[in-house]
Amino acid sequence: MTHTPLLELPPTGNLWRTEQLLDLGFGSRAIRSLLDSGTLVRLRHGCYIRASLWNAQSATVRSRQLIYAHAHGTLTTSTGAFHYSHTSAARLRLLYLWDVDDTIHVLQKVRPSNERHGRDVRCHTRPFADHDVAVVNGLRTTSLERTTADCAMLLPYRQALILTDHALRLGADPVALQALADGLDGRRGIRTFRRVLAAADPRSESPGETLARDLILRLRIRPPEPQVEVSSRAGRHRLDFAWKEEKVALEFDGKIKYFDYSPTAEVLFEERRREKALVEEGWRFVRVEWKDLFREQEFKSRLLRALAGRRHA
Repeated sequence: MTHTPLLELPPTGNLWRTEQLLDLGFGSRAIRSLLDSGTLVRLRHGCYIRASLWNAQSATVRSRQLIYAHAHGTLTTSTGAFHYSHTSAARLRLLYLWDVDDTIHVLQKVRPSNERHGRDVRCHTRPFADHDVAVVNGLRTTSLERTTADCAMLLPYRQALILTDHALRLGADPVALQALADGLDGRRGIRTFRRVLAAADPRSESPGETLARDLILRLRIRPPEPQVEVSSRAGRHRLDFAWKEEKVALEFDGKIKYFDYSPTAEVLFEERRREKALVEEGWRFVRVEWKDLFREQEFKSRLLRALAGRRHA
């Protein structure tokens, strides 16, 4: 009885085009066998990744990996006359994105004719200058400011606000962003972009903090001060939001969802120790998680009770 030899991928490399696998001696049947066995994963037409790497990646990293797969797969099928833009550029720049699909966005001078883009690729042709583009990790992409503007005009308001807060925190030039907005009269999405610029705040450190700030404003609760530093017997403590007169702090506990790490037990212990010391000094804490941001009436009631309780104490 003849047994088919076990197929193994090369020990080096993780991403291959079909012709690369063929050059390595893997025929179409062998590639199918690698896919069926779970050794290989097809990311897009003609581009594959080592399954062990793909399975170990977080959702955030996978979204970026799809862009790198597109770049790898188009090396021999594209003239390369495009830049990654919109949410694809945002992913390459590690900007915060919430509830955004994995469509690959590219920017070109003119709409392609003979060049084929896949169904998962959206091509944009709005004019751009040299200062609107840059290179990130070897890939041509839009600048931080152009990426922010494009995303703010593409995404719904809250998603755009999350990204813009983070872009400003990473150093996006607010003057340049305003200039971009001033020059886009009549463009689709410009009202959202201008609204976002008016509300954006680089002091937000996570998507949850951005949404909490926006919710407080929408509920017409007096805004708190963000990133407030206070002292106690346990040392310095920075609060996500604080109403200093009432000594009420709002802390967002959903950071793990949007950062590719989990706080260590020691970090959590020290945070709770500092919080306990502040409680002894009269501070009241309202802790919210991601799900609380979508229970608006409950969120409002908890916060108003905390503020009223301090005033009437």
